[in-house]
Amino acid sequence: MTKIISVINQKGGVGKTTTAINLGCAFANTELKILVVDLDPQGNASTGLGIEVKERNKTIYELMISKDTILNPYIYKSSIKNLDVIPSNVDLSGFETEVAEDGKRAFFLNDVLRPLAQSNQYDYILVDCPPSLSLLTIMALVGSDTVLVPLQSEFFALEGLSQLVKTINRIKQNLNTALSIQGIVLTMFDKRNKLCYEVEKEARKYFPNEVYKTVIPRNIRISEAPSHGLPVITYDKNCSGTKAYERLANEILEQEKQNNTFAA
Repeated sequence: MTKIISVINQKGGVGKTTTAINLGCAFANTELKILVVDLDPQGNASTGLGIEVKERNKTIYELMISKDTILNPYIYKSSIKNLDVIPSNVDLSGFETEVAEDGKRAFFLNDVLRPLAQSNQYDYILVDCPPSLSLLTIMALVGSDTVLVPLQSEFFALEGLSQLVKTINRIKQNLNTALSIQGIVLTMFDKRNKLCYEVEKEARKYFPNEVYKTVIPRNIRISEAPSHGLPVITYDKNCSGTKAYERLANEILEQEKQNNTFAA
């Protein structure tokens, strides 16, 4: 059964897109079938998976606007076995204005993803959300089973997380009663920085069951990989960033087995 996970943090630069594409790659390397949906107008997940801007003739924007039921033209093969992409581009930035008068606008992404999930074509659909609590993010929350939150190891991180949790709870009450938090992953962790350990301590204190054991280190190879159109797992198989994302994928899959809710 396909599981839809949105990767969300309303703050930019926290490793959200990096987490979406590398987790997708790590899953794909275990022979799972993965679809990454780029829901950010910046299109960074598409670029990071090697889909050039000029190649994006069909995007998530066109798919949602047209409500096309034939999805194959919108699904692109990445260079990674078992990993496909529905790309995005700057056209998506006007979507919110175009559907402002539509009373069902919060369900546009759900209407696209649910039939795809029910087809069991993929094991996981990962949605890379924009760095804001905009309509696009709300649509992702409405259309997802769970939410994965990358949390940067910095001073204001927990304050932003509390705002996001309130939004998730509101969506759960009103629009998607089945929504839950998949987990929280600490990113950009610098072992030389005492503050990182303090943020980790506080995060585990307030979210004892949600924060993963795996932390993603601050690693130059992670930063370099997108410029080559590759996840770091493919770009440098032996760096600390790759090892961390592989551990995170294994930890999530073990979590799935224990919960026994999805056959991953």
